[in-house]
Amino acid sequence: MADLKNRLLRHLRAAREGLLWKCEGLSERDLRLPRTPTGTNLLGLVKHCAYIEHGYFVTCFSQPSPIVIPDLDYDADPIADLYATAEESAADLLALYRRVAEVVDAVIEALPLEAPGHVEWWGERGDTTLGEVLVHVLGDVTRHAGQADILREGIDGQVGLRPSSSNVWEPSSGWQETVARLTRIAEMAGEPHSR
Repeated sequence: MADLKNRLLRHLRAAREGLLWKCEGLSERDLRLPRTPTGTNLLGLVKHCAYIEHGYFVTCFSQPSPIVIPDLDYDADPIADLYATAEESAADLLALYRRVAEVVDAVIEALPLEAPGHVEWWGERGDTTLGEVLVHVLGDVTRHAGQADILREGIDGQVGLRPSSSNVWEPSSGWQETVARLTRIAEMAGEPHSR
């Protein structure tokens, strides 16, 4: 089980690192600016992941933490953890997520996968284990890291898994020609084919 826990933790760390990397080198405005019709923004993804990781691993497993996470009034603002307020700086939220990651990693390393916990907001199915929560949060953080990939590509074209390895094939003729070809294919998909 320890090997499985280490693998899951390694994947969680990689997802976090990817999310944080997508924020590097951008202005405060670029990090905050809504990039989708629902307001998704890079800094909001970081804040959300900091809150969920601390909530799931510290609160739900009654673990000590030197970090004080402010309570948010989700009744007044259902997306309160998905954007930075005017009083929150990018530097502060990025540092918060890094500190949360250290605390969460220590919790995961200290507890066995079978450790019991309780997720209050899951209602009747709230009794759970560290393993179940780790898989749940890994999926959530990975999803948000993927959203960050798309947002960052839309800002400045930067793509890839991490700075040292883009893992993305690049056409020799550039992306414009490839995008034009894919657009033609998509537009033809709705047309009846002649036989």
